[in-house]
Amino acid sequence: MSAALFLRFAVPAQDSTSEKPNPLTFSAFAEAYYGYDFNKPLDNNRPGFLYSHNRHNEFNVNLAFVKAGFSEERTRANIAVAVGTYINANYAAEPGVLKNIYEANVGVKISRIKNLWIDAGVFPSHIGFESAHSPGCWALTRSMVAENSPYFESGARLTYISHNGKIMLSALALNGWQRITRVNGNSLISWGTQVYLEPSDKVTFNYSTFLGTDKPDSMRLWRIYHNLYAVLQFNDKIGLTTGFDFGTEQVSNGSSATNSWYTAVSILRLTPNSSWAVAIRGEYYSDENGVIIATGTPNGFKTASFSLNLDRKIGEHLLWRTEFRTFNSTDEIFMKGNNFIKNNNAITTSLTLNF
Repeated sequence: MSAALFLRFAVPAQDSTSEKPNPLTFSAFAEAYYGYDFNKPLDNNRPGFLYSHNRHNEFNVNLAFVKAGFSEERTRANIAVAVGTYINANYAAEPGVLKNIYEANVGVKISRIKNLWIDAGVFPSHIGFESAHSPGCWALTRSMVAENSPYFESGARLTYISHNGKIMLSALALNGWQRITRVNGNSLISWGTQVYLEPSDKVTFNYSTFLGTDKPDSMRLWRIYHNLYAVLQFNDKIGLTTGFDFGTEQVSNGSSATNSWYTAVSILRLTPNSSWAVAIRGEYYSDENGVIIATGTPNGFKTASFSLNLDRKIGEHLLWRTEFRTFNSTDEIFMKGNNFIKNNNAITTSLTLNF
């Protein structure tokens, strides 16, 4: 969860004037992009472990949504409907109109004296520092860890925020691993926790977990996932985000043996002024047994990535971003023509409008 999302969960300050603020707000967002994959995939799809900005050599929309929000002292709600290639890739398993629900939740404050809320519905994932909403991310494309962990989840969330806004604690009951509708034949609820600390405006720490299964009862495999990251803003111009994720899943139903995977990422961001930003990202993802990313190769998915990102803010609402990104894998997992190779390079540019 990003810092912006954390702040959205806080109760807004009361207006000091006698006029009551309007509890209903509207917003919209659109991100158009063009991506060029130098491996020139024949089907115009980027590698299968990428779910955002995943089309090659075409102009397209990654994500566009309209949103209505409602917020009063003890109630709140959000609903947003969306389209785009991000939606097509990440909501492929959802039936009917659920494919277009970006966010739909209702919350109630259950304590008169404490900032304690219950929210239920579809909401952004409690895992990770990146979201589908590009302006809140330091790089144009998402990190491998974000692409291969939940962007969204459905269920119920109990959230406590300290009086000074520096601590947030959450416990979640979920329908699964990035699911709106639960898998057929799965009778169990999944669970999550989050500890979010913001001791100052320059330091953020987060630890999130997931415990559950995303398979039918007949082939149940328990999954445990840990997400840890920190955001350090050294000064007005230099910031660092670094994270480490680790997951395990049973090898087979009832087995005590587990397969594991892990990923590490760091992003250094330079903002010389309010109009320009540069981000450098390095990351590594290891999934030898193909729990999340199956390759069918001897070493599984063991891939490093580097990216360089340049942002130009144009006015108050428009952001132009360009990124070069390279992948290098231990095995030959990337297609180029009819051959498999170890490398993949791409350049992506986007325009985002947020209002």
